[in-house]
Amino acid sequence: MTGLPPVPAGLRGAVDLSSLVNRPAPSAAGAPAQPTAPGQPAGAPGAAVAVPALVVDATDATFSQVLELSNTVPVIVDLWAEWCGPCKQLSPVLDKLVAEYAGRLLLVKVDVDANPQLTEAFQAQSIPAVAAVIGGRPVQLFVGALPEAQVRDVFEQVLQLAAQNGVTGTAVVDGAAASEDGQTPEPEPLPPHHQDAYDAIDRGDYDAAITAYRTAIAQDPRDQLAVAGLAQVSLIARLQGVTIADVRGAAAAAPTDVDAQLAVADLDVSGGHVDDAFDRVLTVFPSLDAAGKDAARTRLLDYFEIVGLDDPRVAAARRRLTMLLY
Repeated sequence: MTGLPPVPAGLRGAVDLSSLVNRPAPSAAGAPAQPTAPGQPAGAPGAAVAVPALVVDATDATFSQVLELSNTVPVIVDLWAEWCGPCKQLSPVLDKLVAEYAGRLLLVKVDVDANPQLTEAFQAQSIPAVAAVIGGRPVQLFVGALPEAQVRDVFEQVLQLAAQNGVTGTAVVDGAAASEDGQTPEPEPLPPHHQDAYDAIDRGDYDAAITAYRTAIAQDPRDQLAVAGLAQVSLIARLQGVTIADVRGAAAAAPTDVDAQLAVADLDVSGGHVDDAFDRVLTVFPSLDAAGKDAARTRLLDYFEIVGLDDPRVAAARRRLTMLLY
């Protein structure tokens, strides 16, 4: 297979997994099966590959099997952690969409805490982080819990890129992975207000999604998924209709204007440049008046929820903010 063509808009640059390509992978429960298509070599256009499920876990030790599978069918990689609130928001969206594609895509989940080599190889500085592997070549996709419609658009681009490289096979779930009635089990339903928020995001009604999350928080202030969801959807809403050139130009022209600086920080967080966003807000913080400082502090707390409260970059930024406040 020739090298990957230029990545479509919205798909960021390839990363290097060469250290994991040739590693012998022991068989493991739940690991993807090897391609098995009578009369067809692995990776042949239209080939089929037998898998235990369309959504599987992978580890540093078993990822070479994922690379092999990616020669037949494009693989989506979800890098997550148990403590990550946005990860728990994104997971059911990925599960649902992969099921809808009915074997044209596989979803592999990687716990970043348990698999440091894969985390480093995929350059996962913030989670959730989603990548694809096509013909053994990884491509970074996006960071953060995007709404379903945007994730679907990214998946369509992945399929286009895969087709350009002859990766057009299908994953077929073997009998052992199916439930007793022969159907794949449905994911657990979301709480009502969370579902309302997702439905609103899907139709592009971010104000309604914000209202749904605020209602969930009013009913249960300890609902961390709703708190993180509110921060995430508020960021998406603020980014609607903006252009990078305009936002960065306004910030350069008004280096002490809190709204202009926060707008650039929004762009940085959405692009995974978390340290840049934190540094920008904290650098301008001392020059702001009381109202500006309150706005900057509130926005930073939102960013902390989006990135994940246990992220070491959040801990460092929180310490720096505390020093500035007191």
